[in-house]
Amino acid sequence: MIHQIDTTDNIVAFRALAEVTKEDFLRVVVPSVEHLVKQINEINFLLVLDTDIQNFTAGAWLQDALLGLKHLGKWNRAAIVTDSDEIITFTNGFSYVVPGEFKGFKKIDFNKALNWVEGNIQVK
Repeated sequence: MIHQIDTTDNIVAFRALAEVTKEDFLRVVVPSVEHLVKQINEINFLLVLDTDIQNFTAGAWLQDALLGLKHLGKWNRAAIVTDSDEIITFTNGFSYVVPGEFKGFKKIDFNKALNWVEGNIQVK
């Protein structure tokens, strides 16, 4: 299940809980990202993982990949907030292979991640 987090108008933010399905992406994530692209012509994205990555179904991964490819040139900043060092490392490496900046943050640094995605602070 994915819930949208209320934030400023220049980003979309979500919290993943329990099992995340294709339907979750189609119902919650895709429309929000599409709306953001229409509004500001870029994607600033934040995802808080309050579930294990194994709880994402194959359909959810496919929808995530398709969304990323559809808007490949629109990604500006994306943060994944998790306590998994492996996911943080993977996320940080994404900036080397696709347009935009991708960063992983620990859950304790949620506010820092949010401020970074909003464009309010720089993070190395």
